[in-house]
Amino acid sequence: MEHVLDNPIYHALRTKHQLYAMGSDEANYYIEDVAPFAGLKNNSLADLADLYKITAPESSFVVFTPTAYKIPDEWKLIAQIDMFQMVYDHAHVPKDVDGDFEDLHDQHVDEMIELVKLTQPGPFKSRTIALGNYTGVFNQGKLVSMAGHRFHPAPYIEISAVCTHPDHLGNGYAYRLLREQVKRILAQAQIPFLHVRNDNLAAVKLYQKLGFEVRTDMLAYVLQKQSNLEK
Repeated sequence: MEHVLDNPIYHALRTKHQLYAMGSDEANYYIEDVAPFAGLKNNSLADLADLYKITAPESSFVVFTPTAYKIPDEWKLIAQIDMFQMVYDHAHVPKDVDGDFEDLHDQHVDEMIELVKLTQPGPFKSRTIALGNYTGVFNQGKLVSMAGHRFHPAPYIEISAVCTHPDHLGNGYAYRLLREQVKRILAQAQIPFLHVRNDNLAAVKLYQKLGFEVRTDMLAYVLQKQSNLEK
């Protein structure tokens, strides 16, 4: 039987994130201003063809799959990202001093988008904050580090958008924010997990220090629909 985390986007959209879901039984995707992700029921070429049929011309999506497959000609492959999927399989967080952070709200979105553009932790749109529990560190009134929740394929919640301004690295902000995110997820009786590029060794070491362990390899395909003229 497939593990729910083998297809986290699809299972999130079919359960806890139905409010933000569009599409069909075979191909679900987030409302455009929430996130650019699509979930395919069986991660099959037939599901990808269904996504093509039901979405607008030149739409772009990110799909996750544990198994590589050839992208059909009607899609342009923008990027392939090789990742680790990591899970926090512990009942408590490591003892440490709680960080000096603030909850982030709609009035912080412009700053959040600016920080994401600078640090490139992954997609973040105008309503991504609706996915919940974003916290940040401010320095002299400026947002310099943040993290939050993304996919929620119960009983798992993904930690995402973990990033720190380059001028503020080395202060332990990411560790303390991650620790707080883990605490909040455990308080909901859910299990933390995340995705990280497998060549981002510093991030992998940070997550391992906190207690995350690699569950499996995962691929992310960034795809754009080709127009009829391009096919």
